[in-house]
Formats: sequence, structure tokens, C-alpha cells
Amino acid sequence: MVSGKETSCLFYNLIFPKLFQTFRMSIQPTKLIITSVALAVICLAGWIMDFSKTVVATTGTQTQLTELDIYMTDPSQLSSYIENFREKGRGVGVFSTLWHFSAQKFQGAVDSVVLTHDIKGIIKNITDFFKAIGWAIRYHTVYCIIFFAIELAVISIAGGAICRIAALQFARGEKPGLTEALRYSTKKFTSFFTAPLAPVGIIIFIGVFVFLLGLAGNIPRVGEIIVGLGMPLALFAGSLLAVIVIGAVAGFNLMFPAVAYDGSDCFDAISRSFSYVYAKPWRMISYTAVAAVYGSICYMFVRVFGFLALWITHWLLRFGLWANNGSNEANKLIAIWPKPDFRILFDSGQQQATNWTESVAVFLVYIFVLVVIGLIVSFIISFYYSANTIIYSLMRKAVDNTAFEDIYMQFDEADVEPTANELLPKEEPPSLESEPKPDESSS
Repeated sequence: MVSGKETSCLFYNLIFPKLFQTFRMSIQPTKLIITSVALAVICLAGWIMDFSKTVVATTGTQTQLTELDIYMTDPSQLSSYIENFREKGRGVGVFSTLWHFSAQKFQGAVDSVVLTHDIKGIIKNITDFFKAIGWAIRYHTVYCIIFFAIELAVISIAGGAICRIAALQFARGEKPGLTEALRYSTKKFTSFFTAPLAPVGIIIFIGVFVFLLGLAGNIPRVGEIIVGLGMPLALFAGSLLAVIVIGAVAGFNLMFPAVAYDGSDCFDAISRSFSYVYAKPWRMISYTAVAAVYGSICYMFVRVFGFLALWITHWLLRFGLWANNGSNEANKLIAIWPKPDFRILFDSGQQQATNWTESVAVFLVYIFVLVVIGLIVSFIISFYYSANTIIYSLMRKAVDNTAFEDIYMQFDEADVEPTANELLPKEEPPSLESEPKPDESSS
């Protein structure tokens, strides 16, 4: 006969899969604080770097057209567009351009998952996102190198801390504090920072060999023979690159959790992520698909909550604030805070401030509404790292048969060397039998 405790445990394992714990773990205040601060630092860095305004843009009748839009439509027209409008148009920042474009594609991918169930729409939005990254790297290389280095450094600390908190929550039910999590991520900063870069370095190193072989092919008469003789090595290098690229793309999400869960260094994290992906690829795909669908549903719930909070606040203010601003007789609230929409929570283009006091109000409203939007984005980041930490633990259990509770703790390492006093043999205390007995006659 099955006891009630065993029945509840069976119910928990079957009806409530491990991945469904991610939402509860993602809304933990400590994680949201870490992600919000990291997001603020990244946005601040992007805002400062956007003073360069290197992206060519033109203002149309309703929307702004940037060189990224031209590139996504027809890459062959981009060079002529830049030459024609470099002086006539106006410049915008790379970060702001990518931010708005990525937000649109992310929302489109979520809508395709939750609302329309359109697989082609999901693939198209993801493909467009990576295509936009390629545009930035190709046409704004120096900007991207500097910004991505800053972003990776911030993510290494913040993402590592979130993965560590998620690992301890999932493995032992513990909730480490903010200081403890950040201390761990800073201690393992080198592993977090270099783990995503190492596959790129290996790919470049192997690719240089094939490139040099191609250069040798330019030698008259001898070059083609060199290429023919070196073709087996080139094909081997190409096959190796294919293995590394697939492993890096599919196992990228497991690198941070490997460092957070097992205290791995850079190469051990890469080795674990690659081995788990190639050992059980279909299991990895299924876990990722479930996490993506569940994450999209959770994101829509959080976005609805944020939209309702903004809409109710706006409606109550509108109900009480009926005065108009002086010039165009529009409602004063609408002038400083346009009505929020579910797809566009805050549209700065519809603000119609007419004097300096309204301009100050516009700035303050923008800051506070941006905090709400930032919390929604912070939830996405927290969910991403928490879900991948759980997936890593599940894959480790499936491949290595390692228990969920087996997690690296900092005190496992013998960092403290024995002192000289500890190395000396300890003197045993004298036994009671060896002590001299008192002389009875003297008493």
C-alpha cells in the first residue's frame, strides 16, 4: 500500500515537472535586484556609447528608417543608402537601434509561441535577431567589440550570481543572500567570462589554418597542388568546426550553470556542455522547448500584470486630472504620459509637453514607468538563467547520473594549509594509572 507521502511525491514528480519551478524561482527579489542593476549598467553603457551616433537614419512620414531596416530588407542597398543619407539624414546610436529592433523581434517570437503557434514566425524572428547582430558586427565592429566586452563582464557577474542562487534553490532548497551570490560570481569571474569566449577562440584558431591554405592556393602553378594535398586536413578542420559550432550554440546555455553548479573552470564547463548536448540531444531539445513555451506563457502573464498596473494607474490619474495644457488644449496627463498599450507600454513619441514644468513631469514619468518595464525585462533574464540551471541539473542527472543535491560548495576545497603546530605530533595526556599514588603513611 502506498503511503500518503509517497503519493504526494509521485504526484509532484509527474504533474509538476522540475522545469515548472522556474517561475517561482525567477520572481525572487534577490534575482530581480541583481538583474535590474545589471540591466541598468548595460543600458547606461549603451547610452553613453550612443553619443557617437554612427547609425544613419532618416525620418519618414510616421516612423524612423535606419540602416538596419534597409539591411534587413535588402543588404545590397545598404551601401548606397549610407552614402546618400550620411549627410542628409541624422545619426542614431547602435545600442538604441538594436534595443528597439530586438524588443520587436522578441515580442513577435513570444506572440508566435503563445498566440498564433506559428513555428515559421518563431524561426523568422530568431533569424532576424541574429542577422541584426551580424549587421552590427560587420558595420560597427569597434563599437560592438567594446560594448560586448562590457556586456559580457556585467553578465558574468550578474548571470553567474543568478545561476548560483538557482542552483542552491533547486539542489538544496537554500536561498543565498545577495552578497553571498555576488561573492561567488566574482570569485569565479574568470570562468564565467571566458567560457563563452573559448569556443570562439578555438573556431578562429582552426579557421586561420583553412584561411592560410586558401592563401597558399594563390601561388602560381604550385598553389593548386598545395590545396589538393591539404584538402584532407581542411575537410577535417571543417568537420571539427561544425562539431564545435553545433556544440557551442546548443550548449551555450549550459556553460554558466556548469560553473555555478559544479564550480567548473572554463574548459570543464565547455566539456560538460558539449558532452551533455551530444550524449542526449533529443532530451536537451525537449527540455529547451518546454522551457521556451513555459517561459513565453510566464512572460505574457508578467507583461499583462505590468500593463494592468500602468493602465489602472493611468486611468485613475485621468479620472482625477481633467485640466488641459495651455497651448493645444489637450489633456495634461495625455501630454506628459500617453495612454499605455499592451504592445507599447510607453510611447515617448506621443508626448506633447509645452513648457518646462511639463518637460520635467515627462522626464519623471518616463523614469518611473521605465522602472516597471525594467522589472519585466529583469524577469526575462532571471527566468532564462534559472531555467537553464535546472536544465543543466536534469541533463547532468540523465548523462552522469549525478544527484540533484550534489552541488559544489566553496568549503569543499582545502584552501587552508595545515600550520606548523598542526603538523607536530600531539602529546597524549597522561593516564590516571600512571599518576603516582599518594603516600598513605604521610597522611
